[in-house]
Amino acid sequence: MFSTAPTPSYITLPNLAMPYPCLLDFLDQRFPFVGRDIWKHRLDHGKIHDETDRTVHADTPYRVNARLRYYREVRNEHPIPFEEQIVFHNENILVADKPHFLPVTPSGSYVNECLLHRLRRKTGLNHLVPVHRLDRETAGLVLFTCKEHNRRQWFELFRHRKINKCYEAVATLPAHSDQRYWLIESRIERGEPRLRFRNTEGEINARSRIRLMETRGKLAKLELEPITGKTHQLRLHLGLIGSHIIGDRLYPEFNPPENPPRYDRPLQLLAKKLNFTDPNSGEFLSFESRYKLNW
Repeated sequence: MFSTAPTPSYITLPNLAMPYPCLLDFLDQRFPFVGRDIWKHRLDHGKIHDETDRTVHADTPYRVNARLRYYREVRNEHPIPFEEQIVFHNENILVADKPHFLPVTPSGSYVNECLLHRLRRKTGLNHLVPVHRLDRETAGLVLFTCKEHNRRQWFELFRHRKINKCYEAVATLPAHSDQRYWLIESRIERGEPRLRFRNTEGEINARSRIRLMETRGKLAKLELEPITGKTHQLRLHLGLIGSHIIGDRLYPEFNPPENPPRYDRPLQLLAKKLNFTDPNSGEFLSFESRYKLNW
């Protein structure tokens, strides 16, 4: 039994070196975790269209900048047994408190079981869009815009780092547990497998502040402040001080995703605080997640 996303997904075909690949090869290589058989099924059954609404098939020539549209489908989508909470809502924005395991937008094995579609169903606000993302495994606060016409100012706020986020984590003791503060800088790029990222040589593109709050035996409670917003930045920067988050299935060892996941082993990472100045009213807004880590 398939679950189908209520809204379409899009991909624009990039300008690759010639000869251009066939569409099936391109889609399979770009989205390896979807599966070649699924892409073939979509192409064979007319489930992918271009920007002119023409159906795209396996033998359709690769066309640079073509914008393809399709509806994501997954087999046996498992309901996630945890409920989000709306902590703030006005005419322009909504702040939600997301539980562990729930993706913010459709991803992997989930198309309807995501924070975005749950909130759209709950509020009737079809123009809701997240201003930023959290990993599916991370719990905590997520900011959404409610209106299409003033969305840009909220994205600009985030892009210019005027939205402050603070995380908490329960992790293994850092290598130097007598140290209390770190400013970590590195360059982060995509690694292998594609789900993982890595610190590498080159120009710095990721910065985080880390503070040791408390220790218990071999565990540490840490406050994490991302200055930049690279994927998996906090996990990778903890690795640079000799620590890793409890329940992390990606770092330092890679464990393939389970479906359904082990709900008794949540990643001990929480987007705890979120604050910013409302660009419309000038009011300073501050929020704190209701969730607690296992400490």
